Amino acid sequence: MKADIRKTMVLVEDTRKEMGRAIDPPTRRAVAIAVIANPFAGEYVEDLEPLMEIGAELGGYLGDKAVAVLGIDPSAAESYGKAAVVGERGELEHAAAILHPRLGAPLRKAVEKGAALVPSSKKRGGPGTPLDVPLGHKDAAYVRSHFDGIEVRIPDAPAADEILVAVAVTDSGRPLPRVGGLTVDEAKGEDGLR
Repeated sequence: MKADIRKTMVLVEDTRKEMGRAIDPPTRRAVAIAVIANPFAGEYVEDLEPLMEIGAELGGYLGDKAVAVLGIDPSAAESYGKAAVVGERGELEHAAAILHPRLGAPLRKAVEKGAALVPSSKKRGGPGTPLDVPLGHKDAAYVRSHFDGIEVRIPDAPAADEILVAVAVTDSGRPLPRVGGLTVDEAKGEDGLR
């Protein structure tokens, strides 16, 4: 099954100052969002395979869009994350079917590598529901400077029979990180943790 996309939105955030200090180069985060029809809204369906197929489609589509808006090589992406809001006639398992079994592999291809788990969140809500997309370093989960998130919302989505799916990609960690831990330069990216 292909995603029935009503609309997409791409957002890029450049942080140039934090606490009065210049951030040079700016930290950059991008989010690509698709608002799709939920083919199973209002009914219980045992086999969620069609949503898993949609997840695979959206992982690459949204990942490519996020990398493109940052204007970077895929290998220069540092963090990623995924999230979904299912409309009120859907269930959380619909969001899980899109996000978990198959969205990750095409997203990893879009950012080149991606040894670490892709942080995720899901919720149910109506139009304008804020969605926090968690972020973590794509190759080494213990890189604390990249524990982050970005909030998005679309005023008219999701409708009761829709799902809002978001993928976030960054070219750096938080501005002015200083809580210690493994640094990007120390990360090996072999096991997804360090």
